[in-house]
Amino acid sequence: MTATYKDNATSIDKRVGALFKAAPSVMTPYSQLVKAASADSVLDSKTKELMAFSISIAIRCEDCIVFHLRAALNHGASQDEVIEAISVAIEMGGGPSVVYGGRALKALEDLA
Repeated sequence: MTATYKDNATSIDKRVGALFKAAPSVMTPYSQLVKAASADSVLDSKTKELMAFSISIAIRCEDCIVFHLRAALNHGASQDEVIEAISVAIEMGGGPSVVYGGRALKALEDLA
């Protein structure tokens, strides 16, 4: 059986949890940074997660794509908003982002 992006999301959670146990002095402040950066402010959390999702595609980080897509969906992002975020990533990342944008679209199918 081929692993799905939903399976990958679970695996990411386990790996991050292991990092928290192995390196709490690094991961605790990092977690605080993430919470501060992603909190509702001038931009809402959904918008920030869609931005992080787009950046993840442009920098070709597949686990980051899954992580931030799931977060964006949890914050209420629609399929149309996710597809528009993929389009922005392609604008900024060119051809490689087309490939990773396709992976992101498959992840959307698995996670939605």
